[in-house]
Amino acid sequence: MAKKIKQIAIYGKGGIGKSTTTSNISAALSVAGYKVMQFGCDPKSDSTNTLRGGEYIPTVLDTLRDKQIVRAHDVIFEGFNGIYCVEAGGPAPGVGCAGRGIITSVSLLKQQKVFEELDLDYVIYDVLGDVVCGGFAVPVREGIAEHVFTVTSADFMALYAANNLFKGIHKYSTEGGALLGGVIANSINAPYAKEIVDDFVARTHTQVMEYVPRSVSVTQAELQGKTTIEADPDSKQAQIYKSLAQKIVDHTESKVPVPLETSELREWASNWGKQLVELETGVLSPAAAGNL
Repeated sequence: MAKKIKQIAIYGKGGIGKSTTTSNISAALSVAGYKVMQFGCDPKSDSTNTLRGGEYIPTVLDTLRDKQIVRAHDVIFEGFNGIYCVEAGGPAPGVGCAGRGIITSVSLLKQQKVFEELDLDYVIYDVLGDVVCGGFAVPVREGIAEHVFTVTSADFMALYAANNLFKGIHKYSTEGGALLGGVIANSINAPYAKEIVDDFVARTHTQVMEYVPRSVSVTQAELQGKTTIEADPDSKQAQIYKSLAQKIVDHTESKVPVPLETSELREWASNWGKQLVELETGVLSPAAAGNL
């Protein structure tokens, strides 16, 4: 009996640190002895850069435009510690749907049974989470990914994107779609950022997988075209990514989140905004804020 490949999707709004987080999870899983493929689903095609020394790789859609017949191995490239890297790519600027690359790429690899041939343990889809529609919804809608995680910070637009993703998961959950594993809280350095994310998670009936602080070691590693796991494996930040990867390994049961209505989300954010202003001006003490 063939082993079960664990397929996960990591979503997040653009610029939130989703690809950085995903690549460090892939690297940590690889170092732990797992066979991993990272599948970049952003039209910018930069998901796997830090697994390959900063180098861009040819995308599936670009290769299909250049060749009549494409073998899956034409679009799979090896990265750090043997991680398999694929970039779906996007359409020519101004033409077509950006999500088509995901649909085409997944079909190509599945038809040629590449996941089984490579004896993979994990396939990790790195997906743009600003818009959960069309091709970007494929890993959720089609149940390609078994577990979905979202990267967010305490910023409103990041939480808004996460809540939109929850709506998509909720919608497709009755049709065999992927379910939510939890939230990866990124850039948790500012005072009360953890409390804001914790409150959001409690209200939407999910969980925090890991709190990841902003660290200069991440910037230093990326300037070298590397993950923190590769560039600074003994750093505190690398240990946090390894802890997150282990929690994903141990995670077995994903659930349907309870997204907030847009009006609820805005009211919730407004209340937090008022609290932070009161803290800033000294009207509310930190101890009192912690009890809210």
